[in-house]
Amino acid sequence: MDATTRIENALEAAVRRAEVPGAPPQLAAALRYAVFPGGARIRPKLCLAVAQACGDDQPGIADAAAASIELLHCASLVHDDLPCFDNAATRRGKASVHKAFGASQAVLAGDALIVMAFESMALGTALMPQRLPGLIMTLGRASGMPFGITAGQGWESEETISVADYHRAKTGSLFAAATMAGAVAAGAAPADGWRLLGERIGEAYQVADDLHDLVSSAEETGKPAHQDQTNGRPSAVEDLGFEGAVHRLETLLKEAIGSIPPCPGANELRSVILAQSKRFVPKGLVLVAA
Repeated sequence: MDATTRIENALEAAVRRAEVPGAPPQLAAALRYAVFPGGARIRPKLCLAVAQACGDDQPGIADAAAASIELLHCASLVHDDLPCFDNAATRRGKASVHKAFGASQAVLAGDALIVMAFESMALGTALMPQRLPGLIMTLGRASGMPFGITAGQGWESEETISVADYHRAKTGSLFAAATMAGAVAAGAAPADGWRLLGERIGEAYQVADDLHDLVSSAEETGKPAHQDQTNGRPSAVEDLGFEGAVHRLETLLKEAIGSIPPCPGANELRSVILAQSKRFVPKGLVLVAA
């Protein structure tokens, strides 16, 4: 079974657990709307790629980890789009959750998706519970304070912002969770190299997203363009200039490739990362090969 099918199956199972008789139907509908159809699923694919590189001896645990990472990501998008933050009208080429269901349902949907992520991880490790504590800690650190996606959102309200710290928390933390969870799910030690790999890929993704915000249309990205400038958000383009941001993106991808810890599938993992990086780079932008 390919990675996409594994991820979609795991996500479908998680969402269906919320669609039982007696559950509030509007909130259940908002959860499904927030998760499907998905974007590129870059984070869960990275999680499965790392698990595969480490042997993937328990595919069920890897699937649960990948789904949990994506559920946290979906939750962050729902909250990020709210009127109190970016007030974005669209996401993934359709109306954002708060536009489709109202702000109150969107807040609840984001909260429920976070809980669903941890529930999915617990259920997925039932046959090998000794791997659960490491995975729970990985998810918790990636989603909370002081360096998780919640902290990343919090940086947007600070008067003085470090773009690197902002990117590391808001985007890099969940990518780091993807790489670390993939390793832990496969029974590998959560080496610092796995965290570094995820952080570098995550920061590269955010720099690419900043470039997209400047040069890509809403039709290409599936969300409003020029949001960084409109909302006064920290941006690699504003901080480094266009050419500087492109150079930073190239550097981060090279550092990511160089940080892959020793593992049986290191060469295959390198190929996956290079292939995925081409998908999130803005069209027409040619990078120096990593």
